[in-house]
Amino acid sequence: MTPTLKACFRAMLTAFINGSLALALMLLVEFAISGTLHMTEPYLWAGLLIWVIIFVAQFLRERHLCRSADS
Repeated sequence: MTPTLKACFRAMLTAFINGSLALALMLLVEFAISGTLHMTEPYLWAGLLIWVIIFVAQFLRERHLCRSADS
């Protein structure tokens, strides 16, 4: 597998896990504060934004690590 595809897969997996955990934590806090579990649009946008930020950072990091390991 090429280093870019390997880095993309690892970054996507990490971003999905971290984004899901962040969304779950936001919903847990929402439930603790209000007593109801409402999946509002800002939570979805925040989860997506967290996913994108983590994906970009992890992709650049993993691509650098994969290229360094191949050299």
